[in-house]
This record gives sequence, C-alpha cells and structure tokens, in this order.
Amino acid sequence: MEQKILNIMKSVFQTDVVDVTCSQRSCEQWDSMNHLNLVVELEMEFGVSFEPEEIVKMQSFQEVVQILKGKLA
Repeated sequence: MEQKILNIMKSVFQTDVVDVTCSQRSCEQWDSMNHLNLVVELEMEFGVSFEPEEIVKMQSFQEVVQILKGKLA
C-alpha cells in the first residue's frame, strides 16, 4: 500500500523525489490544487471517500498512510 501511495504522489506532484519523509513543507509541488488531486487519486485507487477533516490532516506521507489505513481497516 505504501509503495502505491508513493507512486500516486510522484504522479500527482510530477516529481521522482517523493519518499516517506515527504510533507507539504518539504515538497514545493504539494500545493492546494495538487492536494485535491492527490485526494481524488487516492479515493479512486483505494475505493474510499475522505471526510473534510481527514483531508485537512493529510499534510505528510505518514499522515496519508495513517488515515488510509483507518479507512481500510
């Protein structure tokens, strides 16, 4: 799952320099528009829907993984 998320992030942010330490602060491509694109791609890939509160909390790779694991549990 984590590799799939990284691949989605690389695609959405159009960069290969995405790893497990990626966050909104460290990745300049992670702007508000790409944040929404990331959410949509994650929802389509994993067949889930995120609540607005969850979307706001998705500020790093680790937080995305944690929220997504909660959805799929």
